[in-house]
Amino acid sequence: MLNTDQKDEWLFTISSKRKLIDLNFKEIWRYRDLLLLFVKRDIVTVYKQTILGPLWYLIQPLFTSVVFTLVFNNLGSISTGGIPPFLFNLAGITAWNYFKECLTKTSSTFTANKNIFGKVYFPRVIMPLSITISNLLKFGIQLIIFLGFFIYYYASGFDLGFNNKLFLFPVYVIMMGLIGLGLGMIISSMTTKYRDLNILVGFAVQLLMYVSAVPYPISEAKAKFPEKIALLVEYNPLTQIIEGFRYMLLDTGTFSWFGFFYTLIVSVILFLIGLVIFNRTEKSFIDTV
Repeated sequence: MLNTDQKDEWLFTISSKRKLIDLNFKEIWRYRDLLLLFVKRDIVTVYKQTILGPLWYLIQPLFTSVVFTLVFNNLGSISTGGIPPFLFNLAGITAWNYFKECLTKTSSTFTANKNIFGKVYFPRVIMPLSITISNLLKFGIQLIIFLGFFIYYYASGFDLGFNNKLFLFPVYVIMMGLIGLGLGMIISSMTTKYRDLNILVGFAVQLLMYVSAVPYPISEAKAKFPEKIALLVEYNPLTQIIEGFRYMLLDTGTFSWFGFFYTLIVSVILFLIGLVIFNRTEKSFIDTV
């Protein structure tokens, strides 16, 4: 005889009621196979139907570095402090590309995956996380290309060397990923109601690159920009990261512990804000997307 007083104990409970900040590591770990599957999908499908395929990983930063060298260094006479201009630009572009890919891809999380989200449940934050992780492969490939040119210029007699702050390199990569992920989740949440943001993202990213000291050092910004613009560039956390990459890999530019911890705090705050907004949006986005 069935005992009506007996209560079943559920293994998992899916509910729209969540804490304000709830990354839920246990649930993400439980869906780790799905996370790895999305990472593999992102890597395989991006260039699957292209002619050059993964070669675009190499062509894009090299071509951009050549253009920057011709325009900013040759025509604009921007000094790189004795570092070969091409190598200087390649270092900045390699770091910038990781942030840009994380931001642009995660900014369309809800609209690009609405069909999947509307049919099956899984932690939605897995999707932007998979994008951030998969972009590490592209970043790694471009970093190897940079090291190849570094060795070439070093063998050619240029005075190059890594800085003793190189041990901070993983932290800078994490900060770049957190900023891209945080901003991407904020924009993705807003695009569920305001589709125009999808058009503005690409344009805004291009403008952001020029105020993040990608094609020039901070010293040039201080010397040639109006004071207010120079301050905007200097206190831009992305500028601190780009400058930090060059400082570690080329031993040029400036470094301060204040700038490092300032950028670290901003990156964590942006990530947490993005996570809060993302968690709130995922409860009802399917009704507006």
